[in-house]
Amino acid sequence: MNEIISFLSENWYVIVMVLVLLFAIYYTITNKTKVKEWLCYAVTIAERDLKSGTGQLKLRQVYDMFIERFPIFSKLVPFSTFSMWVDDALVFLREQLEKNEAIKNF
Repeated sequence: MNEIISFLSENWYVIVMVLVLLFAIYYTITNKTKVKEWLCYAVTIAERDLKSGTGQLKLRQVYDMFIERFPIFSKLVPFSTFSMWVDDALVFLREQLEKNEAIKNF
């Protein structure tokens, strides 16, 4: 029993880091779906505001919205991954624009 207590007292920082890492992984997995759904909304707003031919500006607007909406999660996701998610959301938006006249009018 003393060995366990000794181990815990000597390595408490490792245990804390493992717990933080596990929390970060859990947080990332649970929020990924929520962020991807939200991105469909965000790219729609950016498309409405900036129109076509302004890809980098739209990406920047969506990224700024992402940082504001998900401040902790935005620090965990690399920009390259975020950019791929935006591309996926744009594909979804284009499909919806072809199918849904109300979205096209928005």
